[in-house]
Amino acid sequence: MPTHQHTSATTALATAAHPLDPLTAAEIARGRQILDEAGRLTASTRFPSVLPVEPLKDAVAAFRPGDPIERRILFVVLDTATGASAEAVVSVTTGEIVGWNDLTTTDAPYGQPQYLFEEYQRAEEIAKASPDWRAAMERRGLGDRVELAFCAPLAPGHFNRADEVGRRVIRSLTFLRSSADDSPWSHPVEGLIVHIDLSRGEVIRVEDDGDVPVPAIDGNYDAATVGPARTTLKPIEITQPEGPSFRVDGQSVEWENWKFRVGFNAREGLVLNEVTFRDGDEDRSVLYRASVPEMVVPYGDTTPTRFWISYFDAGEYLLGKNANTLALGCDCLGVIHYFDGVVADDHGNPVTIPQVVCMHEEDYGVLWKHTDLNGKAEVRRSRRLVVSYFSTIGNYDYGFFWYFYLDGTIQVEAKATGIVFAGAGVPGTNDPHATEIAPGLFAPVHQHLFCARLDVAIDGRRNSLSEVDVVGIPIGDDNPYGNAFTWRTTPLASEKDAARLANPAAARVWEVTSADRRNLVGKPTAYHLVPQGGATLMAQPEATVSARATFATKHLWATAFDQAERFPAGDYPNAHAGGAGLPAWTAADRSLEESDIVLWHVFGPTHIPRPEDWPIMPVDYSGFLFKPYGFLDRNPALDLPDGAAGADGGACCSGGACTCEH
Repeated sequence: MPTHQHTSATTALATAAHPLDPLTAAEIARGRQILDEAGRLTASTRFPSVLPVEPLKDAVAAFRPGDPIERRILFVVLDTATGASAEAVVSVTTGEIVGWNDLTTTDAPYGQPQYLFEEYQRAEEIAKASPDWRAAMERRGLGDRVELAFCAPLAPGHFNRADEVGRRVIRSLTFLRSSADDSPWSHPVEGLIVHIDLSRGEVIRVEDDGDVPVPAIDGNYDAATVGPARTTLKPIEITQPEGPSFRVDGQSVEWENWKFRVGFNAREGLVLNEVTFRDGDEDRSVLYRASVPEMVVPYGDTTPTRFWISYFDAGEYLLGKNANTLALGCDCLGVIHYFDGVVADDHGNPVTIPQVVCMHEEDYGVLWKHTDLNGKAEVRRSRRLVVSYFSTIGNYDYGFFWYFYLDGTIQVEAKATGIVFAGAGVPGTNDPHATEIAPGLFAPVHQHLFCARLDVAIDGRRNSLSEVDVVGIPIGDDNPYGNAFTWRTTPLASEKDAARLANPAAARVWEVTSADRRNLVGKPTAYHLVPQGGATLMAQPEATVSARATFATKHLWATAFDQAERFPAGDYPNAHAGGAGLPAWTAADRSLEESDIVLWHVFGPTHIPRPEDWPIMPVDYSGFLFKPYGFLDRNPALDLPDGAAGADGGACCSGGACTCEH
């Protein structure tokens, strides 16, 4: 659980400069005060989620600096004594509760609000107080290890068990530590599972299966454990003597041709709004809103200890609330601009996460180059603007990076690192669902499937979607020599048409075109979503995770814009039976032709762990490109300066005249 700064809000309500600005500490504090003054809060009231209510698009479009702004907050309210929960929409501008909706969690399809930080500690206390858990530890000869044991709190999934449905359940797996600072993840107590009702504060049941010894391998990776650092790496210094090329005004960013607004909330983390690309004197729209609002981590293990694991790290745990404070020289390198984030704690009080979003420029090698027949060379270096944040959910850490390039390309990259989740086994044996990454330590195969939400706006809101494949042509009149191939464009006219899989063999991309603008050669302006094309959800259709994470069964979904449709697995995937989110919305099969559309793209690694992932995993990269295709009339980076010229304006070094080392 991260530790951040509790923020004391001033009595005067801070005024947002723009309707899309993130919530301020004063707004969160005022919203809680309004609920309290209305008699809605008790000593057992907690707040699993506090999010901004997105303003209407028309209101944002009509906004001018200095206009009044109504700010609303969605508070999810939980009575920890009873388990009852509700949604409250509060206008901090008018001082009113403008909406109250009691949530139905005890009837199908169920679903629970996100977990509170305090529930993690509560789950451990409940587990350790259980006589059955203590008996299991004694039976295994671990009775003297109880105090330093770590009882990990884990979301339960949904299996329609009579003693679980409709209850606020969490499961707990036990790990040992030799000291308070010892990493517990290398010492799993295999087969010991505690099922807990958080609202009642009781253990539902304890499973105690097997007698596999606890691995004794050291899983620590800090400098004191590893020993002296290598001395062979020479320093790399990144300097910008004239300062960075970007300009920041509050949440608004300008960098070269790009403009956008930086947002942040407790669930999605980093949000980018109103992304435009300057073409001449015109700022042309590309994206209205972009984020990674959900991810699922399903495990492929069949053991009782782990078959049920399928974490929804945004919908169950909150990516933004678990975000890190980033450090210069470690998380970010160069001339940095940081944005703070403000979230609410379990009690609904504002908490500031300092330096939660990092922004900087990076050199990115050659952007374009050619040497002509006379030996004359022209080369320009690429640069990208990086906007990123990191979130830690239990054993895993996730970095979400948005890259903006000089040629109009946007890249999204997720970086998965941290510690692989492992169980115990008999050293030297083979397990078809888990690899032995260290003696007696077996890490199950699993996936990290992220879902990006791109509210596209290619030259306005009226967009259409197509699929473009490269195809071969049979030998015949259209291909007399056998060498010919072409491309096939297939309109995806409705939501059911647009549930698609990637196809790397066909170089498949998805094209978003504008209905309102054409380029120099008379074609609709467009962007391509270029997927990596990894595996989608590997669980069978009959598995409960397939119903709960249906979004992860396709690489692409597209929906007609709806203000309420934000999260691809639904608003409350925790302990939900499934069917919410994208499968429910796309059942209407709404038109995607010349309309306001949203793309949902699933990407991420399928992880068969390896010894090199232990004791801490090198970053696993995944992502996609959103790339202009006829959006511009020519290469927009022709006017770049010669990036290899020295400070005195000299030419690139080349041939025998080059004094630098290659």
